[in-house]
Amino acid sequence: MADRGVDFSGIPKELRDHLAELELELSEGDITQKGYEKKRARLLAPFLPQITSVDLPLPDVQQQSSSGPTSGEPSPASSDRSPASPEASGPSSSSGGRRNRSGGARDDRYRSDIHTEAVQAALAKHKEEKMALPMPTKRRSAFVQSPVDNCTPPDTSSASEDEGSLRRQATLSAALAQSLQSPDYWINRSVQSSSTSSSASSTLSHGENKTQTQPQPQPTSALADILASTRIGVPVNSRVSTKIQQLLNTLKRPKRQALSEFFLDDSEEIVEVPQPDPNTPRPEGRQIIPVKGEPLGVVSNWPPALQAALARWGATQAKSPALTALDVTGKPLYTLTYGKLWSRSLKLAYTLLNKLGTKNEPVLRPGDRVALVYPNSDPAMFWVAFYGCLLAEVIPVPIEVPLSRQDAGSLQIGFLLGSCGVGLALTSEICLKGLPKTPQGEIMQFKGWPRMKWVVTDTKYLTKPSKDWQPHIPTANTDTAYIEYKASKEGTVMGVAVSKIALLTHCQALTQACNYCEGETLVNVLDCKKDMGLWHGVLTSVMNRIHTITVPYAVMKACPMSWVQRVHIHKARVALVKCRDLHWAMMAHRDQRDTNLSSIRMLIVADGANPWSVSSCDAFLNVFQSHGLKPEVICPCASSPEALTVAIRRPGARGAALPARAILSMGGLSHGVIRVNTEDKNSALTVQDVGHVMPGALMCIVKPDGPPQLCKTDEIGEIVLNSRAGGTMYYGLPGVTKNTFEVIPVNQAGAPLGEILFTRTGLLGFVGPGSLVFVVGKNEGLLTVSGRRHNADDLVATALAVEPVKTVYRGRIAVFSVTVFYDERIVIVAEQRPDASEEDSFHWVHHLLSICTLIHQVGLYCLALVPANTLPKTPLGGIHISETKQNFLEGNLHPCNILLCPHTCVTNLPKPRQKQPVGVGPASIMVGNLVAGKRMAQAAGRELGVLEEEGLVRKHQFLSEALQWRAQTDPDHVLYVLLNAKGVAVCTATCSQLHKRAEKITSALMERGGLNTGDNVVLLYPPGIDLIAAFYGCLYAGVIPVTVRPPHPQNLAATLPTVRMIIDVSKAACILTTQPLMRILRSREAAASVNVKTWPTIIDTDDLPRRRPPQLYKPPTAEMLAYLDFSVSTTGMLTGVKMSHSAVSTLCRSIKLQCELYSSRQIAICLDPYCGLGFVQWCLSSVYSGHQSILIPPMELELSLPLWLSTLSQYKIRDTFCSYSVMELCTKGLGTQTDALKARGVNLSCVRSCVVIAEERPRLALTQSFSKLFKDLGLSPRAVSTAFGSRVNLAICLQGTAGPDPSTVYVDMKSLRHDRVRLVERGAPQSLSLMESGTILPGVRVIIVNPETRGPLGDSHLGEIWVQSPHSSSGYYTIYGEESLQADHFNTRLSFGEPHTLWARTGYLGFVKRTELLGSTGDRHDALFVVGQLDETLELRGLRYHPIDIETSVSRAHRSIAESAVFTWTNLLVVVAELAGSEQEALDLVPLVTNVVLEEHHLIVGVVVVVDPGVIPINSRGEKQRMHLRDSFLADQLDPIYVAYNM
Repeated sequence: MADRGVDFSGIPKELRDHLAELELELSEGDITQKGYEKKRARLLAPFLPQITSVDLPLPDVQQQSSSGPTSGEPSPASSDRSPASPEASGPSSSSGGRRNRSGGARDDRYRSDIHTEAVQAALAKHKEEKMALPMPTKRRSAFVQSPVDNCTPPDTSSASEDEGSLRRQATLSAALAQSLQSPDYWINRSVQSSSTSSSASSTLSHGENKTQTQPQPQPTSALADILASTRIGVPVNSRVSTKIQQLLNTLKRPKRQALSEFFLDDSEEIVEVPQPDPNTPRPEGRQIIPVKGEPLGVVSNWPPALQAALARWGATQAKSPALTALDVTGKPLYTLTYGKLWSRSLKLAYTLLNKLGTKNEPVLRPGDRVALVYPNSDPAMFWVAFYGCLLAEVIPVPIEVPLSRQDAGSLQIGFLLGSCGVGLALTSEICLKGLPKTPQGEIMQFKGWPRMKWVVTDTKYLTKPSKDWQPHIPTANTDTAYIEYKASKEGTVMGVAVSKIALLTHCQALTQACNYCEGETLVNVLDCKKDMGLWHGVLTSVMNRIHTITVPYAVMKACPMSWVQRVHIHKARVALVKCRDLHWAMMAHRDQRDTNLSSIRMLIVADGANPWSVSSCDAFLNVFQSHGLKPEVICPCASSPEALTVAIRRPGARGAALPARAILSMGGLSHGVIRVNTEDKNSALTVQDVGHVMPGALMCIVKPDGPPQLCKTDEIGEIVLNSRAGGTMYYGLPGVTKNTFEVIPVNQAGAPLGEILFTRTGLLGFVGPGSLVFVVGKNEGLLTVSGRRHNADDLVATALAVEPVKTVYRGRIAVFSVTVFYDERIVIVAEQRPDASEEDSFHWVHHLLSICTLIHQVGLYCLALVPANTLPKTPLGGIHISETKQNFLEGNLHPCNILLCPHTCVTNLPKPRQKQPVGVGPASIMVGNLVAGKRMAQAAGRELGVLEEEGLVRKHQFLSEALQWRAQTDPDHVLYVLLNAKGVAVCTATCSQLHKRAEKITSALMERGGLNTGDNVVLLYPPGIDLIAAFYGCLYAGVIPVTVRPPHPQNLAATLPTVRMIIDVSKAACILTTQPLMRILRSREAAASVNVKTWPTIIDTDDLPRRRPPQLYKPPTAEMLAYLDFSVSTTGMLTGVKMSHSAVSTLCRSIKLQCELYSSRQIAICLDPYCGLGFVQWCLSSVYSGHQSILIPPMELELSLPLWLSTLSQYKIRDTFCSYSVMELCTKGLGTQTDALKARGVNLSCVRSCVVIAEERPRLALTQSFSKLFKDLGLSPRAVSTAFGSRVNLAICLQGTAGPDPSTVYVDMKSLRHDRVRLVERGAPQSLSLMESGTILPGVRVIIVNPETRGPLGDSHLGEIWVQSPHSSSGYYTIYGEESLQADHFNTRLSFGEPHTLWARTGYLGFVKRTELLGSTGDRHDALFVVGQLDETLELRGLRYHPIDIETSVSRAHRSIAESAVFTWTNLLVVVAELAGSEQEALDLVPLVTNVVLEEHHLIVGVVVVVDPGVIPINSRGEKQRMHLRDSFLADQLDPIYVAYNM
């Protein structure tokens, strides 16, 4: 092992020779590793550069350069054997070889020199680029790593239950570490590396390492370079902005060529199938000819059934050993002879048939299925149970021992037992005691299992058969002999039925292929319940009277060399192992000097079909050839649960030529074509053959998907097999059986090849020269991305080659694909070592991403790291892939690090829309618009009508006069009733009381205020009657009232600045308020937020003068200003609009007509009274129409939720007005209490209309929930409706009493993004339901206009809603009086159509649809549908998106998302989600949110921010303040739990 930085060219030749000798001594075992390192360090000391910052000893890469080893240098073969991980040779490993095995050094088993070099080269290429991807930001409190389970085995597998990934690799980790961490690399990097801000989110360049102690002087930071090179004009003033900037720079890099695509508006197809690339390699060979195995030999004394063989050996060779089992230390525990095996099996068969029930009612009959539940460590009990079942002619179904009720895959085992109709389980006494029990001591009912009866089969519980009883041993026929379980790619567990004749034929074929002889010894390391372990170690061994020595998994964990020792001690002729066992033995072989493997004539490698097995076989041979192992004895084989053994390499003759290897191009393989790799060795895959097809079998290669068409000779396909020795069906599942076990291959013309039925094996491969079979992967590990096939095992091998020592825990990696947006996307999940740092993990993920692109030419969609020992395990300790995938999709994976790369790997998005230039004449636009829609999109309310009586005209001219008139004509009529939280009327106001109080306020204003007519006065009151009196007092005094929400006493810092802002902007000369609020305004707490010395005059109205004012003011004209209406929009803009006296009285009149309001009526109002229609209903409407208003302040509702509903019931209210916040409070808080409310006598059948006042799209889901929940209290489903107003016109729509019910339509969301309205049926895909925003008020006209061209639109277009009405606001009230802004919004003309009419622009998008309903005039009703605010829409990819639609999808993505908001920042979509669950779920949200937005909106999310509940700001109307949220995010003020930057 060379040291970094040693220049071998400068070392004298004698020294190089000396080093080579040392290497040789080490490789031959003449020197210990420790001694070797000491001597070597001493020799090299003078030549080492003095670098102290990094202390990782790393291998020298020069010895593996393409030119091969130079003379005097150690050869790769010798250097390969030295452990290559830091732990193997670092200063900490003083405790010797045994300790090495537990750490990262185990990763040596993923060994492949070619792959090492490929990854090295890829990393070298990758490290030249500067890393611009920002690291995710994580709150430190989140994700405490779970402690590692101390009893984890020395190694467990990753890819699949057959220990898939334990088979690959080499000095990859070391070579990689070298390429990343050589001294010159460090020195170069440290100059550029950025010493970043806080530890929580420091953004490191690739090679940076935490052990670096002396950073070099830094003229510029990497971040500064990046930012300097960008042109995006965004002020970078915080960590967040910097990170987003980095992300943008990363995304600006050229992507891989996207697939050609198009977007058709009306087409249901969103993505185009990629056009075939002319350079794609295509198969060119001739059609394959079926390959035939050698004929099955005829054996004279072959028994008629397997039971007959056991009977024969039990009688004639009773003392002959059948099975030796080992204890945990690897020493023989007991030996079962053939005599014992026969007698015990006989006893069990007799007990099963005769002793479980009564004579007339036996529990078991021949042909019934029985589960065998035995641990791996008790093979003898299993053998007896299996043969006992065969003798009793019941069908054994071996399964794993369930360890807990929630075992991974327990549900699927339940499915297997159900489909096989199993009701009885055999087990041993010890195993039964270990099963989980209920408190009553019964066996727990496992999740998804049928009811089971448990039977213990220990000898003491068995009955000796009576003298006259003999088991029935028929000649083998097509009845099922046993059922072997098999898990599919989706995790479903099915039972493969093997018939008695197939069982017998398979034993004969294996005997012939492996040349088994009587009395041989076989060492079996595999699970004896299924696959090769069962076929060789239990069935064929008994057929041939072989002595089997079983080495259970638990023994291998404790002593990895145990199987090699057994071979040596027993002079075994055959060993049955997997690659992991070769690897473990190799790792532990230094402890054993004297093992001799010369007795082995056949070393069967059960997972030899895995392409990565070749490296394990080579490495094992390399180590053990000196111990007598012959190269020709290594026999890889291929098998599948359906076809049993497919092919096996026959043991070669001594000195025969070894089979050749195939070095294939991974690029070719991904297209399903065999191409020998010549030019780019980085993407090569070396595979070994698995021998010839089994005796008596016929094999073809067919296309893996679609009809089973025969492949060409140079094409990869699925191996199908016709043999008497295969499975016959999936038991109890005839549908699936047909597709797998009854396949008839067809030729290219589609004609079937005769009548022969083939079985699909699930193995992908080809037939090489000399009819040798090569397997390159399995169907279940196949990932098809953009039409190209990739193998999960290949990706696992690559992942393990990327410096796994620092990051991945015990090589546990799962690879699977999920379908997102019409294609498969690859997800890699790995367990992270407990001691891995954030930076290490981030770098590992980042490197793996780049390397997969370079080597496999595939983009990874998601990389997740989870805490050690948290992935679901299979019974043998592997990763349960389907369960892991399920957890990922359901948000139960709980990663501690995650990176999504949708920008780079989603290449099938529709093309961005190109907007047409606007320079087209009005006539053509007009024609185009009308062609697109049936009619012009306009609608109007009914006529206001003309008032006849002179007195009424005068009364309605000014609202102040209306109050005076009411005080004279009907002084005692109660106008207002204010309720508290208990529902008690705390204050009422008759017409005269209100008038008198208003007069007193006028006196106070005149005396103390020193005001001029037309000055602005701020009214700062809690919701109540004081506010109304103060308003009319201002009108009487001739000053302009401005209502402002008072600051919240508990939150002055946040609420007082808004109050101050409105006071400043409105240039208020005076403030009217109450004494408590006056104290707050002048308090010390207030002084911390604003300057309290510069308040205008403050008048408290709690202490008023008794005098009346000398006269009341009357405005000279109705066009004079009545009041100012200030409101903060959702985009964060504070706007004040001017309302004239004529607009106020027309508005009140319009509402009176629409809602039929008279003096005798009562309405209930639960709204904020500070702006918009809420203020109009609270303060103005009652005075105008004379009806009684019952006022319920929303904050009282928070103290007593049922207040509003019980008021409606108590006062028998017919019409009520509320806000969405009120409705949401009732829905969430009272939804479960309807029965209690009913018991209290709450009855809502009196309510005729319940109108939600809002300036947004109707929240259909909320109104429907409300209607459904309170239907039981008598609420009519037709009662709930909405109103719509905007800044330019406070009330455009309001569902009255006379109009038709609000209608609901379903529109196509894809068309809506193109500003088109296409109605679809309910439940159509990509449909959005919209509710009409209420009936248009009398005197109001609306028209839908194109906001760019200002031309009217047809009714199938989405456009801006323009309104014309006598009650529109007169304009904006601004500090500088920007007339241009005012003219634009309030007095706008159409570009054509009606050029002389003046319109007001609402700033909302919507459309008009003519419905089938009739309006009050008898004409068909035109409904107005509001879709969203123009300022809030997101313009992405040339399309128009409404934030609420994306947020609705996001909130559905995971159960723990309480609320969400979206906004854009420099073309990136940012999603903020509030997490209502535990913090460990935070990272689960990232992929789910990304998936749902991509699937439903065809957008890629750039940043996902997970925050605490309540962080998203919401205003008093219940609307999200997205712009405030955006500003807080960019200023880094959200304190997020996690920020993920998607690549």
